[in-house]
Amino acid sequence: MNKNLLSISIVIISTFLFNSCAINPVTGKKQLVLMSEAQEIQMGKDADPQIIAEYGLYENQELQNFISAKGKQMAAISHRPNIEYNFRIVDSEVVNAFAIPGYVYFTRGIMANFNNEAEFAGVLGHEIGHITARHTVSQQANATLGQIGLLAGMIISPTIAQYGQQASQGLSLLFLKFGRDAERQADELGVEYSSKINYDAHQMADFFGTLERISAKNNNQLPDFLSTHPNPGERMVTVDKLATQWQRKEKLTDPIVARNSYLKKIDGIVYGEDPKQGFVENNTFYHPVLKFQFPIPANWKTNNSPQSFQMAEADGKALMMLSLAPGKTLQEAANAVIKNYNLTVVQNDQTTINGLSVLRVIADQPADQQKQSPAIRTLSYFIAYGNNIYHMIGVTDANSFSYYDTLFSNTMSGFRQLTDQEKINRKPDRIKVITATGNTTLGEILTIRGINDGKKREDIAILNGMTLKEPVVKGLMVKVIDK
Repeated sequence: MNKNLLSISIVIISTFLFNSCAINPVTGKKQLVLMSEAQEIQMGKDADPQIIAEYGLYENQELQNFISAKGKQMAAISHRPNIEYNFRIVDSEVVNAFAIPGYVYFTRGIMANFNNEAEFAGVLGHEIGHITARHTVSQQANATLGQIGLLAGMIISPTIAQYGQQASQGLSLLFLKFGRDAERQADELGVEYSSKINYDAHQMADFFGTLERISAKNNNQLPDFLSTHPNPGERMVTVDKLATQWQRKEKLTDPIVARNSYLKKIDGIVYGEDPKQGFVENNTFYHPVLKFQFPIPANWKTNNSPQSFQMAEADGKALMMLSLAPGKTLQEAANAVIKNYNLTVVQNDQTTINGLSVLRVIADQPADQQKQSPAIRTLSYFIAYGNNIYHMIGVTDANSFSYYDTLFSNTMSGFRQLTDQEKINRKPDRIKVITATGNTTLGEILTIRGINDGKKREDIAILNGMTLKEPVVKGLMVKVIDK
């Protein structure tokens, strides 16, 4: 490289990095960022509709109002009270909470596992902390610089997974896992913010104990909220110490816990999978609301969301997905999909399965040597049912298609109307809050209610943050699982 050109490049890069530094609102130190605050907030606004489309909002206005009121109260005392915050409860049984610039999301799964407002407030502060400390912006800068450092112009090879990926590239970037330092800082801010609005942050530490038990129950597969921390016990100890320090600093002699008021709010919340969104049973997917069913290949992994139902072989060599297709006719829907995936049609024929009109399309995506992606072959069924056109696609590499063709076809040709009333009327499990009528134990309460299944008893114990032998005094509210 020309010596003068190298010198000029160094000056340009140095100037870029200098101008890309901003003062972090939490630490007061310079921070490398590659966007303005306005761009950061816009990134959150652009992603919010995609997140809602992916998960759906949980339909409980009282809970939505509660999280918004507490969130805005906490945001007002945070390090960034000037920006607009939005708070959502999304309709997912997964135990998780997450944040993007200007938006905080709690799943109904994590709401069901809190046992008081103070536990909720600690996690709320943690998520607001990710926003105030600009963790998303930091990880975006690190990811961008990391890509530059690998090799200029290098593009990640597309794979079969591209067909099942619902999030945009920008949304994927928002969900890069935060590092340990960022998570520790968010824990510290969770304690600080919850203490400043008078909640007992020791309860946040107790909730880490609940998450640790969930991890153990799932064979040490951590809940998403703990995914960057293999040792939740360490967090529990640290948060407990920080809670004591902040209570002294804020002179909190009677911090808020609010157990009963919180339990009343989640009484009736859906627990676990909600059948109305579709469910898997005996290698069959059923959708009670849309009234269809189809078989699933044995031992395939599945993922259900409001946008699509995905199935994949465990080794990732093949994928199938069901989603709604755009268009008023089968051919119109097929044309839109072919264009979207940049496919070349190999075969196109109309047929009938189980009394339904179907357009069957085999199409290819050629190999791309520059992107190091193999040739892909797809099989699609466009199915007219009710007032919708459904698209089922099977994807694998071209060399493996002959192996998967029959499996794809058997699954897609199994799409049919659901008439089984037991499946159509399947009700979800719900949290039911009851009050102990005498001094007893949680285990005795469950036995009296006829709950004898060992797994269900342990699930309920974790839900309550208790053991089955733990004493329950008269008048104490506890959670059970009911229809």
